Amino acid sequence: MRRPLMAGNWKMYKTAAETAAFFEKLRPLVESAAHCDMVICPPFPNLPAAVASVRGTRIGIGGQNLHWAKEGAYTGEVSGPMLAAVGAQWVIIGHSERRQYFGETDETVLKRTVTALEVGLRPIVCLGERLAEREAGQTEAVLLTQFRDGIAGLAPELFARIAIAYEPVWAIGTGKTATPEIASEAHRFLRGQVEARYGKAAAEQVRILYGGSVKPDNIKGLMAQVDLDGALVGGASLEAVSFASIVNF
Repeated sequence: MRRPLMAGNWKMYKTAAETAAFFEKLRPLVESAAHCDMVICPPFPNLPAAVASVRGTRIGIGGQNLHWAKEGAYTGEVSGPMLAAVGAQWVIIGHSERRQYFGETDETVLKRTVTALEVGLRPIVCLGERLAEREAGQTEAVLLTQFRDGIAGLAPELFARIAIAYEPVWAIGTGKTATPEIASEAHRFLRGQVEARYGKAAAEQVRILYGGSVKPDNIKGLMAQVDLDGALVGGASLEAVSFASIVNF
């Protein structure tokens, strides 16, 4: 049985003080949530405050991105060792906003993932199609390309340490949510690709999360799907009560 993973992606929201206040509210709401893993990924400047706020709890902290180099002349970038040094355990890689606005490619997704694993971070690797691609019937072709070029280059022992997030770009921050059936279909396709590349055992073990306008009122229906192993939550993770409701689905 795959253990659910509920991850919050705060994007570019909250200060360090607001981060501490959030966890003050969240901790008592999820302290008995032993049924799943929980991760919050705040902006880089807030990582120390987040790590300090969750000490002694089951809540993990992650970064929203990392550079594939461990150090170097890359102004404005953050490395895997830096994330690990401040206490992060997870990192989001290849989010659609990174692909859309900052030139992320399947090749750089793979490079970042390898680096994250080398320094002991747990990557949540994102992929998903745009609206035009879904309407053109290209969803599976897009997912296949992103999986083949951005994930399938991992050695089996490295692949075993990642989670995958299916995030249809047309449902991110739009209020539109893939129906549980649409999400399940994409998850089932991705699990089939994992089986073809890494074998049946790997396909049964990998956690595939859904991301795209996840809210307290739709999480139960999503999690009822056998191939959905959790959620990558955007806006609904910014409020403690809202995120706790998703965790306690």
